[in-house]
Amino acid sequence: MTETHQKTLNRAPSEKPAATAVKRGYHHGNLREALLVAAEELIAEVGPAGFTLADACRRAGVSTAAPYRHFEDRNALLAAVCMRGFEALARTTGEAKASLPPGTIESILAGSRGYLTFALENPERFKLMFGRQPDITSKPQVEQTGRDCFGNLLDAVSAFLEREGRGGEDPMPLALRIWALVHGVASLVLEGPLEVIAPGNDPGSIIDQAGRAILEGERHRAVGD
Repeated sequence: MTETHQKTLNRAPSEKPAATAVKRGYHHGNLREALLVAAEELIAEVGPAGFTLADACRRAGVSTAAPYRHFEDRNALLAAVCMRGFEALARTTGEAKASLPPGTIESILAGSRGYLTFALENPERFKLMFGRQPDITSKPQVEQTGRDCFGNLLDAVSAFLEREGRGGEDPMPLALRIWALVHGVASLVLEGPLEVIAPGNDPGSIIDQAGRAILEGERHRAVGD
């Protein structure tokens, strides 16, 4: 495991104190938010498989009957956590490239590094968002939030193609290549094979080098090739 990766993972526990503030908000009627934050904290600690609705109630300081005012069951609460995850991922990637001109290679690479940062700082939530749990991730509202998040990459690639004089081109093929690279690297880090097969390699550098090669290749590709 690289020093950068270890430092990133070590930051996650610092988010815990938020629960106390949300509990205070619940007494003013903020039950839904209290349950969501409790669920996010528990997922970070025990993973989606170890999460229970009863534990979320205890963490939020409410009765076990309280969640049903807002969520029909455990899966509904986890679906809401997924949606918030995609919204947070979109913010993270957006903030990472906010200071750079849209459509530049550096802007797309910065957003890609933001994606990696989110995955490493929220490993269990990331696994929930992209896991094979159709009762959760296949809910229409979750799928839509995920598409909206991916739409940010489509917009970035569209801006890149526009700068290259290819404004009418479908951005999807190139966006998928970038996403496959970034998501693949993030998954290899979280699951462990990257450190086993190629110890000491910085995942951010891998994304920078491979992403730049993809985008530079597109820059030199003639329209219609």
